[in-house]
Amino acid sequence: MSPRAEEATVMTPIDTPEGALDGAVIAVAGAAGPAGRATLLRLAEAGATVVGADADVARLAEAVDAARYAHGGATVIGETVDLLDLDATRAWAAKTEKEFGRIDGMVHLVGGWRGSATFAETDLADWDLLEKLLIRTVQHTSLAFQDGLQRSDRGRYLLISAAGASKPTAGNAAYAASKAAAEAWTLALADAFRKAGGEDGPHSAAAILVIKALVHDAMRAERPNAKFAGFTDVKDLAEAVAGVWMRPAAEVNGQRLWLTPKP
Repeated sequence: MSPRAEEATVMTPIDTPEGALDGAVIAVAGAAGPAGRATLLRLAEAGATVVGADADVARLAEAVDAARYAHGGATVIGETVDLLDLDATRAWAAKTEKEFGRIDGMVHLVGGWRGSATFAETDLADWDLLEKLLIRTVQHTSLAFQDGLQRSDRGRYLLISAAGASKPTAGNAAYAASKAAAEAWTLALADAFRKAGGEDGPHSAAAILVIKALVHDAMRAERPNAKFAGFTDVKDLAEAVAGVWMRPAAEVNGQRLWLTPKP
């Protein structure tokens, strides 16, 4: 994707062949949800060693097992990590790099949503929660993994964000503001990678994948008549995540890669 990627409406998909990520070690934060399960599986199919973390131990184990057994021979493991604890997150990053010899990716899938009917009805307790889930976990994972990603020849930090960060609505003030802050933090990491690359340009990248919302098979089964217009299927998100490694770092670093039309 070119440096003028912001002008594009939707990111052009790139196929990630089986084995394209052989040797890569990729961490996934928030790995137990539907998007996490799809991402673990897709990265494993591409050949990566995948290390997932989530607060829900049981669901994480299910997600890891599903990815491991769906792609025989893949190395997919789960770690219980408190991402609200910076020291614990740093320990996770250090352990992963020590165990596997490198770290090539951090995919941030930690989510959460709170909203209100009107702006006036906004509950600031929602902000307190979302600040932890959507901002603090980005801060901790980026600070913990930056050095390892910088040492990689193909390091990638990927934030999954929402179109609402660019065009907040009255009832989504806390959510949109949290996502916007997370984006700004990620773009600051991208600038650090740019500066570290010097005249040769960055060899590691931080990028933002922007969606409207996610949809998965269970949601469609529950609401068979819903159109989910503009939503991104979790499998398509996983494909887009893997595809970022197929693009040069300089093309994706500091970019918002849109998977849904801009608002």
